Amino acid sequence: MSPFTTGLVGIVVMFLLFFLSMPIGFAMFLVGFLGLVYLTTMQAALGVMAMTLYRVVSDYTLTVVPLFILMGEFATVSGLSQEVFQTADKWLRRLPGGLGLATVAGCAAFASICGSSVATAATLGSVSLPEMKRYNYDDKLATGTVAAGGTLGFLIPPSIGFVIYAILTEESVGKLLMAGFFPGLLLALLWMFTVVLWVRLDPSMAPIRLGKVSWKERIWSLKNIWAMLLIFLLVMGGIYLGVFTPTEAGGVGATGLFLIAIGKRRLTLPNLFTSLKETARISIMLFIIVAGAFVFSYFLAITQIPMVLLSFVGGLTISPYITLAIIIVFLLILGCVIDVGPMLVLTMPVLFPIILALQFDPIWFGVIAVLMMNAGLITPPVGLNVYVVAGIDRTVPMSAIFRGVLPFLVAIIVVAVIVTVFPQIALFLPGMMR
Repeated sequence: MSPFTTGLVGIVVMFLLFFLSMPIGFAMFLVGFLGLVYLTTMQAALGVMAMTLYRVVSDYTLTVVPLFILMGEFATVSGLSQEVFQTADKWLRRLPGGLGLATVAGCAAFASICGSSVATAATLGSVSLPEMKRYNYDDKLATGTVAAGGTLGFLIPPSIGFVIYAILTEESVGKLLMAGFFPGLLLALLWMFTVVLWVRLDPSMAPIRLGKVSWKERIWSLKNIWAMLLIFLLVMGGIYLGVFTPTEAGGVGATGLFLIAIGKRRLTLPNLFTSLKETARISIMLFIIVAGAFVFSYFLAITQIPMVLLSFVGGLTISPYITLAIIIVFLLILGCVIDVGPMLVLTMPVLFPIILALQFDPIWFGVIAVLMMNAGLITPPVGLNVYVVAGIDRTVPMSAIFRGVLPFLVAIIVVAVIVTVFPQIALFLPGMMR
């Protein structure tokens, strides 16, 4: 077989292994390694494996991943999610769908100190879903709000999605993290508008209007968010001003949340052990996926598939923005069948050279790519956040949750279009960094 044909066969085999439930990282390792053996020699393939594993475990940039994950674990332990939700509820409860608005606002706030979409959906869902059911919110609205809101943990910095994109494309982690702030805020606001519009059109979605809250209670409730605000300003302010590297900022954030959990008397030896164990488990999983992606990308490079695609795109007479639209649709469809982390590491070795050839800003495209990853977290049949919410409330059918996230999915596409038309929404903060 020619190298190009070998590459196509390898891609088919890899997807087959995915559907046979082989872990993503190991599937990419296996296909990449066997492909390299076939196209080169066993010695060369083993050399690539050894070099890749050493590169991943010794890469200073990757040390930010466990630190951001640990921040999320300590934030969960310290109970900040419940406090943030209660504050948002007091300020927003009188609006249509007030508890849904509080859920989105709480997810956005919690995401600012937690880089995980799953952790954001799980922690806020456990607090907000019982409240929404208590006030007879429709299951679609309640679960859809939590599932969609949780994805903000993948977009609003500190975001592990941007870290992985930065490692794969060798772009600045700090600039990518800052680039996600305004698009993440815009998405949260559009989701809040979606909740209000949904309830306005169908009042039965949120039939009970909660009682009034005095301004004194509202202002007093702000004391609950000081810890979250402090950590966010330390971490992102330090990165923006150049005081910390992203890795150092992750260490500062994890230490700060550790001390806050101790100060609140929420940290015990059992949950400390659980937090460390979960951090190690998730980090190792991500490291294996990244290493597997590198091996697979070396295999793809030898097959010339990226170069063939690049030449094909370069020969097209269509607008670069039409090509970008095709890429966005491709990512949206792919997100329906592959989890977002593997989708990111699988597609970037092929798509990133095309983006550079089209002369698009790589930081800006990183925001578009992560937005599409957000969509993948709630699209059927493998929307991870939907399964997280289904695990929290087992009385709601999976089909109802997927129907509930559809309006929020439309909002993600709208934000992607807005960021495409107005790229400075993503590029303003990175452009101001030192």
